[in-house]
Amino acid sequence: MMETKKGTILMHRYEIGKLLGQGTFAKVYHGRNIKTNQSVAVKVIDKDLVMKVGLIDQIKREISVMRLVKHPYVVGLYEVMASKSKIYFAMEYVKGGELFNKVSKGRLKEDAARKYFQQLVAAVDFCHSRGVYHRDLKPENLLLDESGNLKITDFGLSALCESRRQDGLLHTTCGTPAYVAPEVINKKGYDGEKADIWSCGVILFVLLAAYLPFHDNNLMEMYKRISKGNFRCPQWFSPDVKKLLSKILDPNPSTRMTLAKLMENPWFRKRFKKIEVPKPVITTNSSKSIIDIDNAIKYMDTPTGSYNNLRELDDPKQTLSQSPCSSSSSSSFSSDHTLKPTSMNAFDIISLSQGFNLSGLFEDNDSGQMSREARFTTKEPASAIVSKLEQVAVTERFGVTKTVDGTMRLQGSKEGRKGQLSIDAEIFEVAPSFHVVEMKKLSGDTLEYNNFCNQDLKPCLKDIVWTWEGDQQQEKQNTPLTNQK
Repeated sequence: MMETKKGTILMHRYEIGKLLGQGTFAKVYHGRNIKTNQSVAVKVIDKDLVMKVGLIDQIKREISVMRLVKHPYVVGLYEVMASKSKIYFAMEYVKGGELFNKVSKGRLKEDAARKYFQQLVAAVDFCHSRGVYHRDLKPENLLLDESGNLKITDFGLSALCESRRQDGLLHTTCGTPAYVAPEVINKKGYDGEKADIWSCGVILFVLLAAYLPFHDNNLMEMYKRISKGNFRCPQWFSPDVKKLLSKILDPNPSTRMTLAKLMENPWFRKRFKKIEVPKPVITTNSSKSIIDIDNAIKYMDTPTGSYNNLRELDDPKQTLSQSPCSSSSSSSFSSDHTLKPTSMNAFDIISLSQGFNLSGLFEDNDSGQMSREARFTTKEPASAIVSKLEQVAVTERFGVTKTVDGTMRLQGSKEGRKGQLSIDAEIFEVAPSFHVVEMKKLSGDTLEYNNFCNQDLKPCLKDIVWTWEGDQQQEKQNTPLTNQK
């Protein structure tokens, strides 16, 4: 439990006030800058807890993103500090509450909804210009200041442009189901900008209707509605709004309205007050924008390291070599590096579970096509899975590369019909005692890949596999999923 209390003086800078809110890993307090008397919001994060559950990379990403997106309609981050057991964000204090609270009282008039929508789009456009995709836009993450202006907050699920894989797309399925774009659910990769635009469209609908465009008590039915763009505008929506929403909530991302086109729309431009904010050119090396918390953590864990202010860690020598949220890293780690499995969310469980795969909603399946993916479940810990896969790699003469995002890459040394076989094995943690491992062919011949899986991989992994996807024969014991509350 956190020990921060009202009246505490933090880092000789801030006086801690009342508790504003709390979550699983953090609490947010009202604070006062002692020198300037300025009100701030102080987010106090339990460092040991986030490290224990493997969320420190998410914290680093949130910091680096918030330092990149300094905009009037985005909650500002003043500084980051840390103690031996806690990480502190000193942020802009926005006392108007959530936009959600305003909508929960009833739908907004068109002019009011347009004002908030304009501010939202302007801020999102700026974020995209800095290579940042929010990925969890919803009224609960939109605050209002004392002047009634909108402020985007909670960049915990955001992604930097470096997170894109070689196909130029993002692949982490995240967000809030009712606001998420159909291509995100599809798990085939998505454009972060197009996904954010979809969420903006859902928000506009909610502001004007006070209910969701895609809603069903059955989650699968709701996803089907989203995948088809199946929604109906109420009769009080103006024709211009209906036409605009039909272009934003287009389930096909390639034909969905872009932000540039949206900002040229006549309905959108009505009384639009454009704020000129510099948009620096984004280079491929944005490491200078990332605070190296790793160094701070090492310092804080020493007996003499009581406090460490992270504000000045802008020296390129002290920053990370790459974005901490990058899922396409191919950097090799030493053999003693512990690979952390990816925590599974509702999207992953649904899309990976047999009988609930949503790919059929988005594409035509050819029954004669050989699979490029294979999945198995296991009750073994991640360390045992990694060890077994490494044994397979040695036996079959594959090179191994491990990344911090729960993925192992097996690179074949033999030249096949279509080059060397390359396979990604991603480990998902459903529960501490239950994992799903997804194998994907990245390159090489599909027939050779399937032969490798059937003739080499499956026999070698039989000691740890509970079941392979598609297998009808299972052990006579309850699946761990049914025992989870």
